[in-house]
Amino acid sequence: MAQVYPFRGFRYNPTYAPLERVLTQPYDKISPAMQEKYYATDQRNLITVEKGKGYADDTPGKNVYTRAAAALQEWIHKGTLVRDPAAAFYMYSQEYTVPGTEECRTRKGFIGAGKLEDYSTEVIYRHEHTLSGPKADRLELLRHTRMHTGQLFMLYSDPQRRVDAILAETESGTAPAIEMRDEYNVVHRAWPVADRERVSAIQQAMSDQKLVIADGHHRYETALNYRNECRTRAGKIIDEAPYERAMMTFINTCSEGLTILPTHRVAANLHDFKWMEVRRHLEPWFVAESFPFSNDEVKNEALGEFLSRLNGARSHRAIGVYPAAPPEKRAFYVLTLRKGINLEQLMPGVTPLQRELDVVLLHEGILEPALGITPQSVTAEANLTYEREAPAALHAVDRGSAQIAFILNACDVDQVMKIATSGEVMPQKSTDFYPKLLSGIVMYSVDA
Repeated sequence: MAQVYPFRGFRYNPTYAPLERVLTQPYDKISPAMQEKYYATDQRNLITVEKGKGYADDTPGKNVYTRAAAALQEWIHKGTLVRDPAAAFYMYSQEYTVPGTEECRTRKGFIGAGKLEDYSTEVIYRHEHTLSGPKADRLELLRHTRMHTGQLFMLYSDPQRRVDAILAETESGTAPAIEMRDEYNVVHRAWPVADRERVSAIQQAMSDQKLVIADGHHRYETALNYRNECRTRAGKIIDEAPYERAMMTFINTCSEGLTILPTHRVAANLHDFKWMEVRRHLEPWFVAESFPFSNDEVKNEALGEFLSRLNGARSHRAIGVYPAAPPEKRAFYVLTLRKGINLEQLMPGVTPLQRELDVVLLHEGILEPALGITPQSVTAEANLTYEREAPAALHAVDRGSAQIAFILNACDVDQVMKIATSGEVMPQKSTDFYPKLLSGIVMYSVDA
C-alpha cells in the first residue's frame, strides 16, 4: 500500500530570506498580478522557480526553465537555501478562517516523500482528469531544476488517527521551525520530525492506506513521467532513487480542519434566455422556493434567507439560482429535488456515484436539458465561468455580464474519496480544498 519516507529537505534560511518575502502560492493559483507582486517583493522569491516570466528573446538555452535552475543553484551556493542535516518528515499546520465566515480552523498533516505509483496499482487515485499543457510545462521545469518546490495534496482516511497523535506530540514538544502568515491571512507552521521511533510509527500507520490526490494532479502525473524517463536512462528500476518518490502533504480525512469550498457557475451568451421557461421545464423535477426583493435593503435580507435555506436543504439536493430579471421581479431561488425522483431517468448514462454529486445534478439535470449548455460548450468555455465566492457570482448577474448564476453547496470529502477509490473522476471545478499548500515551505531534490 502507501509507502512514505522522510527526506533531507531544502529550506529557506530566514536569516537571509524572510519567509513572508520568498514563499508563494502554488503555481496554478498565481495570477499575473500575483506574479508581478512576488517578483517585486524579493529577488530570492520562489516565483522565479515556481512560475517564472518568459521573455521575447528567450532561446532553447536561455529561458524560464534555465533561469529557474540557475536561481536554485545560486541560492544553495550562497546559503539562501540550506539542506537539513537529517532525513525527516515535516509536520505542517495551517490556521485559517473559512472564507465568507468567521469560523477559525486548523488543518494538520505531514510532508513526506511518497512512493510514486501508477494508477493501475490502486494505491494512489485521482479524482479529476488532467490537461496536457500544464504537464508539459511542469515536466520541463522538473527536468531542469530536479527539485520539487510545491507539495502534492494527498488524502487518506484513518479513523484511529494514529499519525495525528504522533503529530500532536511533536507540536506540543517544541516550537515550530517555520512560521509565517501569507497574503490570505493563513498562518503556516512546520516542525521537522526526525526521531527514528516517530518516523517508523508514521510509516507503519501509513502502510495500509490508500491515497487520493486532492490537489496537484498535473504535478503528480509530471512526477510519474519524469520517473519513467529516469528509469529509461538507468535501464532499470532503482527503488531507492529519489525520482521514484515525490513530495507530498498527507491529510487525514478523519481529522479536524479539512475544508472544501464550492465553485459556483455563472452562465452567459445563452440564446433567447427566459427564466420562467427554464423554471417550467424544471418543474417536474425540482421544487422552487423563491426569495424576492425589490430594493437593495430588502435584497440583503433575502440573500441571507436564500443562503441559509440552500445550506439547510443540502441533504435534499438543493441548488441556488439567481436569474437576471427586471428590478421589480428580482428573486433568488432554491431548487430542491422532488421526493421520489428517479435520478437515472433524469440523468441517463451517469453512474450512481456521480448522480450523488450536486455539480453533476446541475450540469446533467439543469444546464444541458434546460439551457442547452452541452459538455462540449463547457469544455470550449462558451457559456460558463466559475466563481469561488457566491457574492462574486451573484454580482456578475447584477452588473449584466451574466444571465444566470448557480450557487452550490460544497462537496463532501467522503464523496471525493468514494468516487476516486471506485476508479471514477469528478467533473472539473468540483472541489476547492482550502487553504492551498504553500510552495517553498520545504523542497525535495530528485537529483540522483
